[in-house]
Amino acid sequence: MKLYIKYMVSLRCKMMVKAELDKLGLRYGTVDLGMVEMLEDVTEQQHEQLKVNLLKSGLELLDDKRSILIEKIKNVIVEMIHYSDEIPKTNYSDYISQKLNYDYTYLSNIFSEVKGITIQQFIIINKIERVKELLLYDQLNLTEISYKLHYSSVAHLSNQFKKITGLSPSFFKKLKKKRHENLENM
Repeated sequence: MKLYIKYMVSLRCKMMVKAELDKLGLRYGTVDLGMVEMLEDVTEQQHEQLKVNLLKSGLELLDDKRSILIEKIKNVIVEMIHYSDEIPKTNYSDYISQKLNYDYTYLSNIFSEVKGITIQQFIIINKIERVKELLLYDQLNLTEISYKLHYSSVAHLSNQFKKITGLSPSFFKKLKKKRHENLENM
């Protein structure tokens, strides 16, 4: 049996879910972003209690098939961009379609209908978030970041970054450094 959980996007979320499952004495196998593989059936009472406990942590246990599919799409994208060492070189549409075993057009239509943005826009937003992280870590320069995230050029990355954030990557980095310095001087 699989349970699907909305807003489960980090390792800390996985730890919170495991803690809640342990509290309820529920046996589970794999806990991935957005999904828990249960080793035994969950009673209606346990399901409701888990739902209540997860809500307190900002997580939502999903029942609706469309919502579950949307979360699967989001989790594939988040995992691909934020947690993979190497972003796939194939088309994102092919990658997502293969991972979820659905036709991309079907996935794309449902995602757009429910979320109000396209899968491509969601990917771009996540890539820009990843760029922000990498800029703040200060381990890679912009050329290396654009290569790592498969941008065609630094200019393309910079244009997309500015379109989403309103700032150039270099200004964003300076702004964060200035904030950090100001906090240290307090």
